[in-house]
Amino acid sequence: VMSIRRNFEEAFPKALRMGDENVKGFDPTVKKVNEDELREPTDKRMFVLAAALQEGYSVEKLYDMTKIDKWFLEKFKNIIDYYKTLATTKDGSISFDVLKKAKQIGFSDKQIAAAVKSTEVAVRKLREEYKITPFVKQI
Repeated sequence: VMSIRRNFEEAFPKALRMGDENVKGFDPTVKKVNEDELREPTDKRMFVLAAALQEGYSVEKLYDMTKIDKWFLEKFKNIIDYYKTLATTKDGSISFDVLKKAKQIGFSDKQIAAAVKSTEVAVRKLREEYKITPFVKQI
């Protein structure tokens, strides 16, 4: 699966979504942390990795377990750190800046909705009110 975006954080969740229509993105709620699964490369390891980052595993510890390059692990951590930011919003109310950055990082409306405990329709409506719209460049 390929995804062309402005940065890795934006491209990776998009690639995951394109590979499986049931995937919301780099989602820490899909799988539980399992250190054996972290050590063995599988198609689901990314979700175990997301859960591990959500639970506070360090980049160094994950590198020792997975041997995934630290550059990638840092990028994955950036995504999960922002997921945590979204999860701390009050009553599902998202400011313009928070929503815009979430979209720039590559979060789908569905993933944002799950993080803020809202609905995809509500997030889409808010995004449209803020005039945050998809932008497609021709290659």
